[in-house]
Amino acid sequence: MPTFQYTARDMTGKSVQGSLEAASQREATSLLTGRDLFPTKIAEQASGAGLSIFGKKRKKVKGQVMATFYGQLASLLRSGVPMIRSLTILGEQSSTPVLGEVLAEIRGRVEDGEPIGDTMGRYPGVFSDMAVNMVRAGTEGGFLEDALDRVGVFTELQEDLKGRTVSAMAYPVFLFTIGSVVISALLVFFVPKFDMLFDRLRQKGEMPAMTEALLGFSNFLQGYGWILIVLAIGLIIFFRQQLQTDKGQDLFDKIKLKVPVLGDILMNLSVARFCRVLGTLLANGVPILKSLDISRTATGNRLLSQSIADASENIRSGESLAKPLRQSGYFPISVVEMISVGEESNSLDRVLPEIADSLEKRTFRRLDLFVRLLEPIMLLVMAILVLAVVMALLVPVLKSSTSL
Repeated sequence: MPTFQYTARDMTGKSVQGSLEAASQREATSLLTGRDLFPTKIAEQASGAGLSIFGKKRKKVKGQVMATFYGQLASLLRSGVPMIRSLTILGEQSSTPVLGEVLAEIRGRVEDGEPIGDTMGRYPGVFSDMAVNMVRAGTEGGFLEDALDRVGVFTELQEDLKGRTVSAMAYPVFLFTIGSVVISALLVFFVPKFDMLFDRLRQKGEMPAMTEALLGFSNFLQGYGWILIVLAIGLIIFFRQQLQTDKGQDLFDKIKLKVPVLGDILMNLSVARFCRVLGTLLANGVPILKSLDISRTATGNRLLSQSIADASENIRSGESLAKPLRQSGYFPISVVEMISVGEESNSLDRVLPEIADSLEKRTFRRLDLFVRLLEPIMLLVMAILVLAVVMALLVPVLKSSTSL
């Protein structure tokens, strides 16, 4: 989603500068107006800002470090330490140079009057969309310490999940890498040596099609393998650049949701994040429209975000929240029904966190199962590939020996 730099004035006439994410400049204006800010200048940040040629953000901090930072900042603020002093302490004590540098820059901007949430939004490689929007919500709703605690817990849970996933994937990836290297070496260095041995079978027209295809592919790799490498690098750069455009990001988000198994997992996690942030905002008295504007960016998916933006427009017309979410087709029916019940019983602030807890538990169980099933599937695929190469070479050898 594009990032817009803005200059605006608040209700007292004070000039405020910052950045925010929005689908368009018009939507950015609407978001600022919802925060009681009157924009005088809005400009889209360059899509490649802060990115390398492969799209990697220059400044990045490990999630576990950020989880600790959020918890420490919450503790300092809760103890009565002012924000600027808290940022100074954490910046000086940080063992991560990048975080220390970023905190020093944030402290300077906060001293100049910029809201801390908007300041954090300037460093997308350090602060996630979820964290930035939770901090904005906490600042606006008066529960910043609780918001920081929740962000810390959420970040730690995400890191634990990532760690479990990486650990589970390590062995299959190792097997895939070793298998790919072995098969590539066979095709490039070993298989071509059989070409002359099979000349007699080829002349008789008895060469198996599978062996002929294997030899042809091997010869192609020897002569034109470098083209495949260059093409692969070019495609990576092209797709990275496309992901920096609105159309490319929309397409990528749509494809992600349609991937079997993983699509449902990603969608449920996005919906869970939305429900948790929205529930927290409503529980702290933030109006529904402003809550939706803030929490919709926590989904991390432009399609879901747009569906929630449409829901905001419908709510302005007097409709319920559940109806437009149901019509979008992205929200699970069970979630929509629970939201509907929460609206009818005037307990939406309590129901939404329960939905998030339930969705996360079910989704994490499903993700664990998916990872466990992936290992034997990859083993089977690698075994089939190796067997295919062996059989393609063995069958002609047996034919040659029987014809002697």
